[in-house]
Amino acid sequence: MHRVYFIPGMFGFGRLAGYDYFLHVREELERRFDDAGVAVEFEDVPAPPTSSLRFRSRVVAKTVARSAGADDGPIHLIGHSTGGLDVRLVLSPTTDLGLEAEILGWRRRVVSAITMNTPHFGTPLASYFATAAGTRVLYALSLLTFVSLSLGEPSLAMFSRVLAGLGNIDRLFGGDFRLVSRLTDTLLRFVDDEGRNEIVDFLSKVRVDQGGVIQIMPEAIDLLNAASGDDPRVRYGCVAAAAPAPRALRFAQRVRSPYGALTAAMYATIYQFTSQRPEIYPYATPTDEQRRVLEQGLEEPLTDRTNDGVVPTLSMLWGELLWAGEGDHLDVLGHFADDVKPRKHVDWVTSGSRFTRRRFAALCDALARFMLER
Repeated sequence: MHRVYFIPGMFGFGRLAGYDYFLHVREELERRFDDAGVAVEFEDVPAPPTSSLRFRSRVVAKTVARSAGADDGPIHLIGHSTGGLDVRLVLSPTTDLGLEAEILGWRRRVVSAITMNTPHFGTPLASYFATAAGTRVLYALSLLTFVSLSLGEPSLAMFSRVLAGLGNIDRLFGGDFRLVSRLTDTLLRFVDDEGRNEIVDFLSKVRVDQGGVIQIMPEAIDLLNAASGDDPRVRYGCVAAAAPAPRALRFAQRVRSPYGALTAAMYATIYQFTSQRPEIYPYATPTDEQRRVLEQGLEEPLTDRTNDGVVPTLSMLWGELLWAGEGDHLDVLGHFADDVKPRKHVDWVTSGSRFTRRRFAALCDALARFMLER
């Protein structure tokens, strides 16, 4: 029996108020394992959204230890965004997580570690999130991520009409937390009592503990890379994506609602900060094979400004590059503007990326091949 663990990234979650963050990836991989005649079980790791990497990695270790069983079945870890750093840290033989040896005994069974859009060399956006205004945007981004992914098109349309009465969205980026509070209150109208409590708890964690934010600055993650070595028994693979710069023409084709306008403005803001060049701490230098995959998959020339709206593309490289293509930070998890009806995918922000079901299927093909390779 193969066991696959999904580790969410910053402002991500496993399951929240009945919504499954990794639903689309799980469905696609389950189908591919079934086609290969291989038994598999999936589990989400309930990593706190913005806590320190060490704290989050301990949650990963305890979750796997509790559910992996005593057999010798292969274990695969898939981390999205910051979750990929948790994967590296929990597997590293050179770091101390402060856990008993028996809690980490399952590591000998890990055969693959996959990171998706992970800031292995940091992201300049973290420096912005660490500011007072950036903290509010991070909170709002967490809120809107859940809104866009969970409500679905009919409810999202109603939410969009309510949102139109909230006032000038520019205040969100100017430091007015009252608008964020009103957004939260508006969201909770669409959620039952049990889900409302889960959302409030999740958002409070974002506000109270942001230890992980400063740890993914390029300056800080340089220390992580110096201290954490890879496990030589594990195959490491990565996914890299690049979203388009927020050009007016491409946005105009997608912005048809107040909700679309809000997320487009937010995307433009975070993209701007993410595209800042690092002055001292560079990103990865692609190998010849990685460069070939990147050049085949990306729509535009690759530079150190290229990013998915949250993470620089060159910061995503670690191990074998399994797939590369145009997409924003959550497109790669199946949260994109669906191109087929009836639509089962819902976009998280209006980024203008041209991610499709066909690209998502190719990405999941690559993940499954890597995990099933022996």
